[in-house]
Amino acid sequence: MMTKTISATEAGVGLNPPQPPLRRVSDLPGPKGSVLMGNARAINSPRFHQVLENWGREFGPLYRFRILNKSFMVSAERDVIAALLRDRPDVMKRSTRTSRMLEEMGTCGLFTAEGEEWRRQRKLVMRALTPEVIHSFFPTLTALTERLRSRWQRALDAGKPVDVLRDLKAYTLDVTIGLAMGHDINTLEAEENPLQRDIEFLFNRLARRLTVPFAYWRVGPLKRAVDREADAASARIEKAIFGFVADARARLEQNPALRQKPSNMLEALIVACDEEGSGFTDATVVGNAITMVFAGEDTTSNSMAWLIDFLAVHPQAAADMAAETDRVLGDAPVLADYHGLERLHYIDAATREAMRLKPVAPLMAVEAAQPITIDGVEVPAGQVIFLLLRHSAERQSDLVRPEAFLPERFMEGAGEGSSDPGRKLFPFGAGPRFCPGRYLAMAEIKMAMSMLMKHFVLEPIPGAPPAQEIFTFTMTPDALPLRLAPRRPAGS
Repeated sequence: MMTKTISATEAGVGLNPPQPPLRRVSDLPGPKGSVLMGNARAINSPRFHQVLENWGREFGPLYRFRILNKSFMVSAERDVIAALLRDRPDVMKRSTRTSRMLEEMGTCGLFTAEGEEWRRQRKLVMRALTPEVIHSFFPTLTALTERLRSRWQRALDAGKPVDVLRDLKAYTLDVTIGLAMGHDINTLEAEENPLQRDIEFLFNRLARRLTVPFAYWRVGPLKRAVDREADAASARIEKAIFGFVADARARLEQNPALRQKPSNMLEALIVACDEEGSGFTDATVVGNAITMVFAGEDTTSNSMAWLIDFLAVHPQAAADMAAETDRVLGDAPVLADYHGLERLHYIDAATREAMRLKPVAPLMAVEAAQPITIDGVEVPAGQVIFLLLRHSAERQSDLVRPEAFLPERFMEGAGEGSSDPGRKLFPFGAGPRFCPGRYLAMAEIKMAMSMLMKHFVLEPIPGAPPAQEIFTFTMTPDALPLRLAPRRPAGS
């Protein structure tokens, strides 16, 4: 098998100069660790991503660290990261360790599939998340956004505080399950919804498991109470999804026309599963349904939370967003015109800027599916490589004041390379495994943020500590140090 070469720079024209001998992973610089445990103690932290970013600042864009007897590579070179993401799923794949942990929690679907199986499932899932599907779902999205507005308004009228972070998670979960499975579970108004609680608990357990030296929970005598609860939470989520599957099958039985035009992702999965020779099973259906729930709830709600955190301390940006919202929504309490999504330019720009500074996926773990060479380093098949997505942008930023929250840099006509709408960032991944839920996520964010800015203002809580980054598989704020207040109508 030929070894693929990936470099941060293109070869020059003319005669190629002699190349230095290839290095091994063990030749790379990196932090010192203990003889037995390596760097395990340093990374076993809810701020795991910051540890890797800080090491990148110290040791450069390509380094290694060790856990027990296993070495891990880390890359913060933007062009290398882009090349590695383009080479999935054939040259690079998702980390086997990550995939196995996700599968233990029931997500045996598109997220963990590789090779031809991934291609097959990708086509199916993409059909369920097109702009046309979102358009059909838009009236429900409007109703769910109005439910969020009403909840916040009732709380303020009663003099009660609003838990914005909790409500955003509930809102995005309701949207995800409504679109994917055709159910309104209304976790927003159910204060202690068990499904939302189980999902959040499993996200936290997954993050902790990713940073421990070995999978102790797979050894019966070593399994702790928290791991047994993780098993129970996973079983409860799976049971709930099986219930949604049963309901979907009943709808298909009662209305055979749905087999020609499924109304949601779950129905489409079931129809495909039932086709002769499809190769899909009920486990595929349930696994992809669980994957959709996991992927749709945490990532979108955290993206909104970080954007709100920025707006609370940037009043001019909040005012500009509110002015745009007034123009686009008019007298409507929430956006009721689907085409209005495309007119919320400032919200789109502010969302991109928040994702640049506070991406919910600041890093990603991939694994070499075959031997490759990265910047003169021989990388064997099976080598895990952590890609520092945020730090790569930080290192190679060509933006003015890159540390500042400036949504205007993403507006059409901005002078900072505005012809590149992605800004060479990776908020939704890149390459063939680009996030299929991107359009839905942006629609949710625009709906919720336009509603928020039309009816409420954000007030920082005096003396409250700033939000801290916590790695729970995605990067989430530990709290939002702000409160909502009613907004006076424009011109009053």
